[in-house]
Amino acid sequence: MRRKIRYLRAVVQVLGPGVANSRLLIRKTIVQIQAEFEHGELKRTLGASNLVSLGVGAIIGAGIFVLTGQAAAEFAGPAVMLSFIVAGAACVFAALCYAELASTMPVSGSAYTYAYATLGEAFAWTMGWLLLLEYGVAASTVAVGWSGYVVSFLKGFGIVVPPNLCHSALGIVDGQLTLLPQLDLVAACGVLLITGLLAIGERESASVNNLIVAVKVTVLLLFIAVGIGYIDSANWHPFIPDNEGGFKYGWPGVLRAASIIFFAYVGFEAVSTAAGEAHNPHRDVPIGVLGSLVICTILYMAVAAVLTGVAPYSMLGVPDPIAVAVDRMGLPWFAVVIKVGAITGLTSVMLVLTYAQTRVFYQMARDGLLPRLFAHVHERFRTPARGTVLLGVVIAIAASVLPLRVLGDLVSLGTALAFAIVCVSVIYLRRHNPGLHRPFQVPWYPVVPILGIVLCVGFMMGPILLDMVSKAIGVDLLGGMMGAPGKVAHDPVAFGILVVYAILGFFIYVLYGYRHSNAGRG
Repeated sequence: MRRKIRYLRAVVQVLGPGVANSRLLIRKTIVQIQAEFEHGELKRTLGASNLVSLGVGAIIGAGIFVLTGQAAAEFAGPAVMLSFIVAGAACVFAALCYAELASTMPVSGSAYTYAYATLGEAFAWTMGWLLLLEYGVAASTVAVGWSGYVVSFLKGFGIVVPPNLCHSALGIVDGQLTLLPQLDLVAACGVLLITGLLAIGERESASVNNLIVAVKVTVLLLFIAVGIGYIDSANWHPFIPDNEGGFKYGWPGVLRAASIIFFAYVGFEAVSTAAGEAHNPHRDVPIGVLGSLVICTILYMAVAAVLTGVAPYSMLGVPDPIAVAVDRMGLPWFAVVIKVGAITGLTSVMLVLTYAQTRVFYQMARDGLLPRLFAHVHERFRTPARGTVLLGVVIAIAASVLPLRVLGDLVSLGTALAFAIVCVSVIYLRRHNPGLHRPFQVPWYPVVPILGIVLCVGFMMGPILLDMVSKAIGVDLLGGMMGAPGKVAHDPVAFGILVVYAILGFFIYVLYGYRHSNAGRG
């Protein structure tokens, strides 16, 4: 009973009158943040090339090896190429905002730290909590795709992994999410291997990542070069399939696919989380953010064109769509090369996303909002090893249980919200701290951050609002059946998980973060 009373008092204390003006909106100063960088405990071993490689390593992964096929098969058809243009355009605006903030505040917390300096502690906590979900679920999504390619690769050598060991516990049966007697242990093992590497050291992880990035970019260039000769232009007709209702094909499907593959660009944000370990973050982080985005957008477009040209888009709604396309080419040796490239490529994405999540946890723990365990730096490895291992286990469990469709929607929602808050932060700092030294500045201010906010919120809320209005007035504004499988705005299970996760975060902040916040305690 006493414990319940204590919890209730904590909630009242946070939500009580006048608190919003004193504690919930308390901010960290830019001077504080810059001082944290100067006196940071993490080793500064990353240069501009490492950061570009880090971004490419995260961006070229599940989006190109996994979700491109799903977006084409279920929503856009061959017009998935246009979806990449739409998603990439939105990311350019957000990337420019990230570059300005990262060059000004070069610490590990990324959007969490930017929100702390501009909008206040409550918004920073919300942002950090969402980033944890975003990176963790993104890593789980990649692990599921990695599992599909590993199983396909082993099958080519006569090694068959039992289905109950390589499929998620939650599966789709007759259009319904159903608990099945199986676990994707292959995906879980992949996450745990990456976790061990990250716990050992950042320099070792960066070296492995650089090698893997070189391998997967080479493999993708080979896929483009060889695949051009096997393109059947008939597979591109109709380029935009007729709408079948809701968000299935047509222009609504193109936009819905863009909201899905928006997840593919989360990698450039991961670059900003490495600012605390960069040699010269004021110069190198903007190079890493923008350089990786440009390189990957070009590759995405080319691969999507070849993928939908070689195989009919209806066949690509699987965890390993590029493997499907290569198998149709009838080149066994090339199929092996592509699958090895996909496996190594997805490995680097798991590495970068898991790395990014641990660094956000590290920064939140340093600020007192999470237990000190996550900020503990290993004496020998100079990494937050304990927090890395704990988070790795959680990501592995998610990868073994949740299906690809749910994971993809969760990441896209979190990514769009994070990007929008970063754009808002740029506007706030320009208005309230105009004299701040900014090594990199967003061009065409304030048009760029405003367009970034509009596009990101549109990706996140546009399909949902149209779906709600359609149901309220009894007319499908998108011209088709409402609520049919594959024709709704976002997966309801994803929304359910998001709501539960948000409630859990609220209570953690009330019962721990609010009381232990360094800023709140002066």
